Amino acid sequence: MKNIKYLLVGVLFGTVLTKTEAVSWFRIQEMFRFQSFHMYGIIGSAIAVGMLSVWLIKKFKIKSINGEEIEIADKQFSKGQIIGGTIFGMGWALSGACPGPLYALLGAGYSTILIVIISALFGTWLYSYFKPKLPH
Repeated sequence: MKNIKYLLVGVLFGTVLTKTEAVSWFRIQEMFRFQSFHMYGIIGSAIAVGMLSVWLIKKFKIKSINGEEIEIADKQFSKGQIIGGTIFGMGWALSGACPGPLYALLGAGYSTILIVIISALFGTWLYSYFKPKLPH
């Protein structure tokens, strides 16, 4: 019962993704073909909100819901980010779905998205298997 808040936030997130058409295969294909600004607007808004949130957390030393201090570590650049981002983008373009809306699509009744979910889980497992051997 304690974790119901996470379920509610997930349902809200899925509803927002669905209503803004961020889960639409057609909108995603428009983005990758540079035919529409719709998805770039959503992504740009998310980046702006994220930047503002991080700035506010750092400036006002905002604590977590449990009262713990939030620490945001500096990120180090790695060429693996370019490779991983390219693989991620290719999967996104081919499937028409990024990881965020996968479960929203499933909840909306698109059962064929199970193939993409299984593929994403397999890719995650594959990465964890090869992680010790990869340059980080």
